[in-house]
This record gives sequence, C-alpha cells and structure tokens, in this order.
Amino acid sequence: MYRFLGLLFWIYAIAVFYIAIAKPTKIWEMKKIQIFRKLFKEKGTVIFFIIWALVFVGLGIWLFTL
Repeated sequence: MYRFLGLLFWIYAIAVFYIAIAKPTKIWEMKKIQIFRKLFKEKGTVIFFIIWALVFVGLGIWLFTL
C-alpha cells in the first residue's frame, strides 16, 4: 500500500516538474496559477512548483522505505 502511494507521489512530482518547466498554456493560464503568478511573479511561481515537487519526491521515497 505504501509503495503504491509512494509511486503516485512520484508521478505527481513529475507532473509538477513538467508544468513548472514546460509551462503548458492551458494549465499555466488557469485561475489558480494566475493567482500564484500575481503573488510570486513568474520566477517565484516556478520555484514554488519545483520545491513542491521535491517535497513529493521526498515523501515518495519515505513511503517506499516503510
């Protein structure tokens, strides 16, 4: 069970990395992300997404070790 959840966290982290780096137009123009872009500016939003993805990579590794 924990390994499956860890794998899901890794997949989620990869998706967040992709969104932060590639900035797909449909996703990047969503209202939630526009609010982040207003608060943190463009570079801050990318940094936030990368840190968020790294957190989920760490959680995925932790769940794999249980």
